[in-house]
Amino acid sequence: MKVCVRISQNERGGFVAICPSLPGCVTFGDTRQQAEERLEEAIRGYIAAVSDFIPERLEPEVMLEA
Repeated sequence: MKVCVRISQNERGGFVAICPSLPGCVTFGDTRQQAEERLEEAIRGYIAAVSDFIPERLEPEVMLEA
């Protein structure tokens, strides 16, 4: 399953990861990798909550913002 995610660095040096197509799927991390991993978990939880489908593998298309 492919999803678009946006990862940007916040003013405190951490990272914010968002999946715009899934309302409320926003997470934070101290590193880009941590934010991405947390977002993947949030996406799986979101999909599981609204349907019976849980994707085995997510293929995020990451957009990095400056």
